[in-house]
Amino acid sequence: MAAVVEGIGLTKRFGTGDATVVAVDAVNIRIEESELVMIMGDSGCGKTTLISLLGCILTPDAGELRIDDAPIDLANEDFSVVRHEKIGFVFQLFHLLPYLTALENVIVAMDIAGVKSVEAENRATDLLAQVGLSDRLHHRPAQLSGGEKQRVSFARALANRPKIIFADEPTANLDSRQSDNLMNLIQELREEHQTTIAIVTHHEGLKANADRVIQMKDGRIVSA
Repeated sequence: MAAVVEGIGLTKRFGTGDATVVAVDAVNIRIEESELVMIMGDSGCGKTTLISLLGCILTPDAGELRIDDAPIDLANEDFSVVRHEKIGFVFQLFHLLPYLTALENVIVAMDIAGVKSVEAENRATDLLAQVGLSDRLHHRPAQLSGGEKQRVSFARALANRPKIIFADEPTANLDSRQSDNLMNLIQELREEHQTTIAIVTHHEGLKANADRVIQMKDGRIVSA
């Protein structure tokens, strides 16, 4: 089941004193159940920081986060539990463990969540088949193309059956053909897994794939 995620007055600062930068400035955002949203804007506008707040990677300095209209206790909540139970995250630079195979990289996400080994291996095998990598199960990241590594990243993000997936510039390291293939895959995964998806991108050509485009500038949403 997909999730609704909402940020109310989210603010994140980096640095101290005169060097303080407000990366996200009192942002209000709501992403509806099963929506495919693109978050766009110039480099440094706060896109990645915003999804890192929504995805419980970073803790906001101010504001409120809700998932399915239930507030997340930002002071006391174990963010790792929230991530493992509700959220999948795809990083721009893949963040695959280089000494593990594609299969093992997906399994490790379930190990952390306490999924039993046999179930984890079966689920990882099925997910890699869904992303077209049945013949790459035992390849390590160095043996995979950029597009294949990104597919492993999406399989790993789906491993714990998240309600929402956040993807940070998933096509940044891909050529146009690989980008098109990945977007087709994302649409298929969205339909099959009924997952809410929010994608950070600067790639204007991806707009056509979105239900909604959110534009950011200087840490704020300027259109949604």
